[in-house]
Amino acid sequence: MRQIVLDTETTGLETSQDHRIIEIGCVELINRKLTGRHYHQYINPHRDIDEGAMAVHGITTDFLADKPSFELVFEDFLHFVDGADLVIHNAPFDVGFLNHEIDKLASNSLPIDQHCRVIDTLAIARKKHPGQKNNLDALCKRYGVDNSQRDLHGALLDAEILADVYLFMSGGQVTLNIDQHAGDNEGQGVISRISRISSDRPRLPVIAASDQELQEHAARLVKIQAESGRCLWLDSGD
Repeated sequence: MRQIVLDTETTGLETSQDHRIIEIGCVELINRKLTGRHYHQYINPHRDIDEGAMAVHGITTDFLADKPSFELVFEDFLHFVDGADLVIHNAPFDVGFLNHEIDKLASNSLPIDQHCRVIDTLAIARKKHPGQKNNLDALCKRYGVDNSQRDLHGALLDAEILADVYLFMSGGQVTLNIDQHAGDNEGQGVISRISRISSDRPRLPVIAASDQELQEHAARLVKIQAESGRCLWLDSGD
Protein backbone atom coordinates (compact mmCIF):
# COMPACT_ATOMS: atom_id res chain seq x y z
CA MET A 1 0.00 0.00 0.00
CA ARG A 2 1.70 3.17 -1.22
CA GLN A 3 0.51 6.52 0.13
CA ILE A 4 1.85 10.00 -0.51
CA VAL A 5 1.22 12.66 2.12
CA LEU A 6 1.02 15.96 0.27
CA ASP A 7 0.84 19.66 1.04
CA THR A 8 1.04 22.80 -1.10
CA GLU A 9 1.60 26.49 -0.57
CA THR A 10 -0.04 29.02 -2.88
CA THR A 11 -0.10 32.68 -3.87
CA GLY A 12 -3.60 33.06 -2.42
CA LEU A 13 -6.81 31.25 -1.62
CA GLU A 14 -8.88 31.24 -4.81
CA THR A 15 -8.18 29.55 -8.12
CA SER A 16 -11.02 31.68 -9.52
CA GLN A 17 -8.61 34.63 -9.11
CA ASP A 18 -5.90 32.60 -10.87
CA HIS A 19 -3.87 32.04 -7.74
CA ARG A 20 -1.09 29.52 -8.27
CA ILE A 21 0.92 26.84 -6.47
CA ILE A 22 4.37 27.97 -5.31
CA GLU A 23 5.51 24.94 -3.30
CA ILE A 24 4.74 21.21 -3.25
CA GLY A 25 5.93 18.87 -0.50
CA CYS A 26 5.32 15.11 -0.38
CA VAL A 27 6.51 12.23 1.80
CA GLU A 28 6.08 8.55 0.98
CA LEU A 29 4.45 5.88 3.13
CA ILE A 30 4.52 2.20 2.19
CA ASN A 31 2.40 -0.11 4.32
CA ARG A 32 1.97 2.78 6.79
CA LYS A 33 5.71 3.27 7.26
CA LEU A 34 7.73 6.34 6.29
CA THR A 35 10.28 5.31 3.68
CA GLY A 36 12.42 8.46 3.74
CA ARG A 37 11.60 9.21 0.10
CA HIS A 38 10.12 12.61 -0.55
CA TYR A 39 9.36 15.13 -3.28
CA HIS A 40 9.88 18.85 -2.71
CA GLN A 41 9.72 21.67 -5.22
CA TYR A 42 9.40 25.46 -5.20
CA ILE A 43 7.57 26.83 -8.26
CA ASN A 44 7.60 30.23 -9.97
CA PRO A 45 3.93 31.28 -10.26
CA HIS A 46 4.63 34.20 -12.61
CA ARG A 47 2.38 36.45 -10.55
CA ASP A 48 2.40 38.36 -7.26
CA ILE A 49 1.76 36.69 -3.92
CA ASP A 50 -1.02 38.04 -1.69
CA GLU A 51 0.26 39.66 1.50
CA GLY A 52 -2.00 37.41 3.59
CA ALA A 53 -0.57 34.27 1.97
CA MET A 54 2.99 35.55 2.38
CA ALA A 55 2.34 36.09 6.09
CA VAL A 56 1.40 32.40 6.37
CA HIS A 57 4.28 30.77 4.49
CA GLY A 58 6.92 33.51 4.26
CA ILE A 59 7.74 32.77 0.61
CA THR A 60 8.46 35.87 -1.49
CA THR A 61 8.21 36.61 -5.19
CA ASP A 62 11.96 37.40 -5.28
CA PHE A 63 12.78 33.98 -3.79
CA LEU A 64 10.73 32.24 -6.51
CA ALA A 65 12.12 34.28 -9.41
CA ASP A 66 14.67 31.64 -10.47
CA LYS A 67 12.47 28.62 -9.72
CA PRO A 68 10.93 26.51 -12.52
CA SER A 69 7.36 26.87 -13.74
CA PHE A 70 4.78 24.19 -12.95
CA GLU A 71 4.87 22.77 -16.47
CA LEU A 72 8.59 22.06 -16.08
CA VAL A 73 8.17 20.06 -12.86
CA PHE A 74 4.83 18.37 -13.52
CA GLU A 75 6.26 15.23 -15.13
CA ASP A 76 8.59 14.53 -12.17
CA PHE A 77 5.82 15.30 -9.68
CA LEU A 78 3.34 13.02 -11.45
CA HIS A 79 5.93 10.23 -11.64
CA PHE A 80 6.32 10.43 -7.85
CA VAL A 81 2.60 10.37 -6.98
CA ASP A 82 0.98 8.43 -9.85
CA GLY A 83 -1.08 5.47 -8.66
CA ALA A 84 -0.63 6.20 -4.94
CA ASP A 85 -3.22 7.29 -2.41
CA LEU A 86 -2.82 11.02 -1.77
CA VAL A 87 -3.24 11.91 1.91
CA ILE A 88 -4.10 15.62 2.18
CA HIS A 89 -5.49 17.85 4.92
CA ASN A 90 -8.44 19.76 3.47
CA ALA A 91 -8.00 17.89 0.19
CA PRO A 92 -10.44 19.96 -1.93
CA PHE A 93 -8.12 22.98 -1.56
CA ASP A 94 -4.90 21.27 -2.70
CA VAL A 95 -6.60 19.09 -5.31
CA GLY A 96 -8.37 22.17 -6.69
CA PHE A 97 -5.06 24.01 -7.07
CA LEU A 98 -3.30 21.02 -8.61
CA ASN A 99 -6.10 20.61 -11.14
CA HIS A 100 -6.02 24.36 -11.84
CA GLU A 101 -2.34 24.03 -12.71
CA ILE A 102 -2.94 20.89 -14.79
CA ASP A 103 -5.70 22.68 -16.74
CA LYS A 104 -3.11 25.27 -17.82
CA LEU A 105 -0.79 22.68 -19.34
CA ALA A 106 -0.60 22.33 -23.11
CA SER A 107 -0.92 18.54 -22.82
CA ASN A 108 -4.27 16.89 -22.22
CA SER A 109 -3.35 15.63 -18.76
CA LEU A 110 -5.98 14.09 -16.53
CA PRO A 111 -6.95 15.75 -13.21
CA ILE A 112 -4.79 14.61 -10.32
CA ASP A 113 -7.72 12.77 -8.68
CA GLN A 114 -7.88 10.52 -11.74
CA HIS A 115 -4.24 9.54 -11.23
CA CYS A 116 -4.58 9.00 -7.48
CA ARG A 117 -7.19 8.15 -4.86
CA VAL A 118 -7.54 11.06 -2.44
CA ILE A 119 -7.84 10.69 1.35
CA ASP A 120 -8.92 13.86 3.18
CA THR A 121 -7.57 13.86 6.74
CA LEU A 122 -9.73 16.87 7.62
CA ALA A 123 -12.86 14.84 6.82
CA ILE A 124 -11.49 11.97 8.94
CA ALA A 125 -10.72 14.33 11.83
CA ARG A 126 -14.17 15.93 11.72
CA LYS A 127 -15.78 12.50 11.89
CA LYS A 128 -13.57 11.39 14.80
CA HIS A 129 -13.70 14.71 16.68
CA PRO A 130 -16.98 16.46 15.85
CA GLY A 131 -17.37 19.97 17.20
CA GLN A 132 -13.64 20.37 17.89
CA LYS A 133 -10.89 22.28 16.12
CA ASN A 134 -9.35 20.02 13.49
CA ASN A 135 -6.70 22.15 11.83
CA LEU A 136 -3.21 20.66 11.71
CA ASP A 137 -1.95 22.51 14.80
CA ALA A 138 -4.96 21.37 16.85
CA LEU A 139 -4.47 17.77 15.72
CA CYS A 140 -0.77 17.91 16.60
CA LYS A 141 -1.72 19.03 20.11
CA ARG A 142 -4.42 16.37 20.41
CA TYR A 143 -2.20 13.51 19.23
CA GLY A 144 1.05 14.64 20.80
CA VAL A 145 2.87 15.30 17.52
CA ASP A 146 5.82 17.71 17.78
CA ASN A 147 5.23 20.75 15.58
CA SER A 148 7.57 23.10 17.45
CA GLN A 149 9.47 23.92 14.22
CA ARG A 150 6.29 25.09 12.47
CA ASP A 151 6.69 28.85 12.91
CA LEU A 152 5.62 29.33 9.28
CA HIS A 153 3.79 26.95 7.00
CA GLY A 154 6.04 25.01 4.64
CA ALA A 155 4.81 22.29 2.30
CA LEU A 156 7.42 19.63 3.07
CA LEU A 157 7.44 20.22 6.84
CA ASP A 158 3.63 20.22 6.92
CA ALA A 159 3.55 16.99 4.89
CA GLU A 160 5.93 15.35 7.37
CA ILE A 161 3.84 16.52 10.33
CA LEU A 162 0.62 15.42 8.62
CA ALA A 163 2.11 11.98 8.02
CA ASP A 164 2.61 11.57 11.78
CA VAL A 165 -0.89 12.86 12.54
CA TYR A 166 -2.47 10.61 9.90
CA LEU A 167 -0.73 7.49 11.17
CA PHE A 168 -1.79 8.17 14.75
CA MET A 169 -5.31 9.25 13.82
CA SER A 170 -5.91 6.21 11.64
CA GLY A 171 -4.55 3.56 13.95
CA GLY A 172 -1.56 4.70 16.01
CA GLN A 173 -0.86 3.37 19.50
CA VAL A 174 -2.27 5.73 22.12
CA THR A 175 -2.29 6.11 25.88
CA LEU A 176 -5.54 7.50 27.20
CA ASN A 177 -5.73 9.99 30.04
CA ILE A 178 -9.33 10.97 30.77
CA ASP A 179 -9.26 13.92 33.12
CA GLN A 180 -11.64 16.50 34.52
CA HIS A 181 -11.25 18.66 31.40
CA ALA A 182 -12.15 15.88 28.95
CA GLY A 183 -15.15 17.87 27.75
CA ASP A 184 -13.03 20.83 26.74
CA ASN A 185 -13.63 22.01 23.18
CA GLU A 186 -9.98 21.49 22.27
CA GLY A 187 -9.95 17.89 23.49
CA GLN A 188 -7.03 18.68 25.79
CA GLY A 189 -5.97 15.89 28.13
CA VAL A 190 -7.88 13.15 26.35
CA ILE A 191 -4.72 11.72 24.83
CA SER A 192 -1.63 12.43 26.84
CA ARG A 193 1.02 10.49 24.98
CA ILE A 194 1.39 8.83 21.61
CA SER A 195 4.06 6.24 20.94
CA ARG A 196 4.65 4.28 17.79
CA ILE A 197 5.25 0.55 18.01
CA SER A 198 8.39 -0.14 16.05
CA SER A 199 8.27 -3.00 13.58
CA ASP A 200 12.00 -3.53 14.22
CA ARG A 201 11.60 -4.67 17.80
CA PRO A 202 12.54 -8.35 18.47
CA ARG A 203 9.78 -10.93 18.49
CA LEU A 204 8.55 -11.98 21.93
CA PRO A 205 9.64 -15.51 22.84
CA VAL A 206 6.96 -18.24 22.87
CA ILE A 207 7.40 -20.63 25.78
CA ALA A 208 5.37 -23.84 25.54
CA ALA A 209 3.97 -25.51 28.67
CA SER A 210 5.82 -28.62 29.85
CA ASP A 211 4.12 -32.03 30.12
CA GLN A 212 4.00 -31.64 33.89
CA GLU A 213 2.36 -28.21 33.61
CA LEU A 214 -0.22 -29.57 31.18
CA GLN A 215 -1.02 -32.43 33.59
CA GLU A 216 -1.39 -29.99 36.50
CA HIS A 217 -3.64 -27.75 34.38
CA ALA A 218 -5.86 -30.69 33.45
CA ALA A 219 -6.10 -31.77 37.10
CA ARG A 220 -7.09 -28.25 38.13
CA LEU A 221 -9.89 -28.20 35.55
CA VAL A 222 -11.21 -31.52 36.84
CA LYS A 223 -11.20 -30.10 40.38
CA ILE A 224 -13.11 -26.99 39.23
CA GLN A 225 -15.63 -29.25 37.52
CA ALA A 226 -16.11 -31.29 40.68
CA GLU A 227 -16.52 -28.27 42.96
CA SER A 228 -18.70 -26.09 40.75
CA GLY A 229 -20.63 -28.64 38.76
CA ARG A 230 -19.45 -27.23 35.42
CA CYS A 231 -16.12 -26.14 33.96
CA LEU A 232 -16.46 -24.12 30.75
CA TRP A 233 -12.89 -24.97 29.69
CA LEU A 234 -13.71 -28.65 29.81
CA ASP A 235 -16.97 -28.04 27.90
CA SER A 236 -15.12 -26.25 25.11
CA GLY A 237 -12.38 -28.81 24.94
CA ASP A 238 -9.65 -26.19 25.56
